[in-house]
Amino acid sequence: MDKIASRLSKELNIKESQIEAAVNLLDEGNTVPFIARYRKEATGGLTDEQLRNLSERLSYLRSLEERKAEVSRLLEEMGKLTPEIRESLSRADTLQEVEDIYRPFRPKRRTRATIAREKGLEPLAQRVMAQDTPIGAEEAAAFIDAEKGVESAEEALAGALDIIAEEISDDAELRKIIRDMTWQKGVVRSSGLKEEASTYSMYYDFREPVAKIVSHRILAINRGEREEFLQVKIEPPEEEILMAIKSRYIKKDSRTTALMEKAAEDAYRRLIEPSIEREIRNLLTEKAEEKALSIFAKNLKNLLLQPPVKNKIIMGFDPAYRTGCKVVVIDSSGKLLAHAVCYPTPPQNRIEEAAELLKALIEKFQVDVISLGNGTASRESEKFLSDLIKRIKRPVSYVVVSEAGASVYSASELATKEFPDLDVSYRGAVSIARRLLDPLAELVKIDPKALGVGQYQHDVNQKKLSEKLSGVVEDCVNSVGVDVNTASPSLLKYVSGINSSIAENIVKYREENGIFRSRRELMKVPKLGPKAFEQCAGFLRIPESDNILDNTAVHPESYEIAEKIMEKYPLKELRTRNFNEEEIKKMAEAFGAGVPTLRDILSELKKPGRDPREELPPPIFRTDVLELKDLKPGMVLYGTVRNITDFGVFIDIGVHQDGLCHISELSESFVRSPFDVVGIGDTVKVKVLSVEPARSRISLSMKGV
Repeated sequence: MDKIASRLSKELNIKESQIEAAVNLLDEGNTVPFIARYRKEATGGLTDEQLRNLSERLSYLRSLEERKAEVSRLLEEMGKLTPEIRESLSRADTLQEVEDIYRPFRPKRRTRATIAREKGLEPLAQRVMAQDTPIGAEEAAAFIDAEKGVESAEEALAGALDIIAEEISDDAELRKIIRDMTWQKGVVRSSGLKEEASTYSMYYDFREPVAKIVSHRILAINRGEREEFLQVKIEPPEEEILMAIKSRYIKKDSRTTALMEKAAEDAYRRLIEPSIEREIRNLLTEKAEEKALSIFAKNLKNLLLQPPVKNKIIMGFDPAYRTGCKVVVIDSSGKLLAHAVCYPTPPQNRIEEAAELLKALIEKFQVDVISLGNGTASRESEKFLSDLIKRIKRPVSYVVVSEAGASVYSASELATKEFPDLDVSYRGAVSIARRLLDPLAELVKIDPKALGVGQYQHDVNQKKLSEKLSGVVEDCVNSVGVDVNTASPSLLKYVSGINSSIAENIVKYREENGIFRSRRELMKVPKLGPKAFEQCAGFLRIPESDNILDNTAVHPESYEIAEKIMEKYPLKELRTRNFNEEEIKKMAEAFGAGVPTLRDILSELKKPGRDPREELPPPIFRTDVLELKDLKPGMVLYGTVRNITDFGVFIDIGVHQDGLCHISELSESFVRSPFDVVGIGDTVKVKVLSVEPARSRISLSMKGV
């Protein structure tokens, strides 16, 4: 463990003492959100992101050490574990290096070399490799043996060279050298397999250095290859590699140079190059997937943490053509008040009839804002709603929201449980409305992969993707906190320490016994034992409790400290007073608390029950609509960031077609990553650079606006 802690410390730039504390807490069954929030003194304030990275690397390094031990055991059983191999295993930094060391000893399928050995040609191979005497047809003839299948001197030499080629191929250190050379100097080459134009046309004759190719191109090329549009090859620096092999294996005064050169070339071209190419392709894909997962995670986090629209009556509008637009009205708690269908879009175009229906619903339920899905028929629906708003006396605005995943939710078992008597076609409209009311509470019901904020999400390792996204959702839910008296099982299951079974039990207990009146009452929920309570209590909010602390992020284990603070300072004073660092240190010492914990308690007492998302800018409320034809280069508009990739940002400026702000147009200064400038849901000011209506393409810039 000391070795692993030391390596993690160097890799993650975190003190070894912090690593050890975090590892101990994780091994004891504590969740990442709990450690990040309530064990800051132990970890030195490691964030949830740092802890997840640590946990991921810890898992890899433990697997590495386990594999080293397994390989050592196997080699010892074979009687092949030399001090040199033991030292090489100890120095190995990756699983690939361990497998390279084990490669010569791993049980193999029958190869040309194993067949040659069976024919008794190993002594001949050893004589060729010794290089101290010339070896020709005469020397090889001594190994002719018809019974063993060696019919000629040429066959004997060929078999000997097969054995040498395999020995060269199994050289772990040489493979590492070749792998590094291919990575540093190799080129990724793709060529088209079809004449037709396609989304992969730019890759029909494409070359880029292995070390420099960017992640999204790797994923695009991989997809093009799978769909049989592209042929992909790694072009290595072959001459340099062959020189490196020959200089390693051919002696200066060699008497068998020609034979050794032939074996070296065969070893590389037949055995090493295809294997190294697969490894490099896999490595490139892994790195590209890691980047894609990172982008997806950041986008998802920003999407989930968009501010809720509180205390509003919301109309959800799910646009469509032939089947009609589905309309629902929900109250400020998300309860469904009404549902209807109207036909303001082609082919029916019953605009006046639809307008009368919506006007009646808006007046009856005092609707404040319309949440419009951005899918099929959204453009026509937006124009219809914009015109309708002008004819209504009541102040109503609309917000365009992403409806990605709404259809997935509509047909889900969860939606059926929530709305057993509601037609599936209306459930999507409810989801669209609730996404405005409380994005986090609604979006956790949908598989994150269906939310449309990723880059090549269907091309990456699905297990890794699910793990990464579950971690993001868990961190978001716990950073906001959850009202235990209103939360659905879908939301509760992401709370630290709570699984699906406990989440269902919480809701069942609430339905049978009424709302929770204190955090302590949670202990009465079946299967929610002391450990689960410790992990979840601080993240669950109970606004109805007589104890104000039950509606804050203060953990029950710190109530005594919080109560001492409130005894000394009235709540009114705590809400307005800012304590300096010296005062906080003295207070922490006096109350027997850690400084980070005390700082968090003071922050919570300042605004009990606060929602951290409320500090973010609200969504853009619109009352009018722009058309693509209205856009002109030079126009300055406000928009909402919808998606972020590593090459740029897609921004909704209210014309149905998102515009692209390339990474080079995000700032006057150099931008390494778009995430350094914007996040999903951000409201940004942009300038129109160009409009191509035929291609539905809009280019935007954030420079100088």
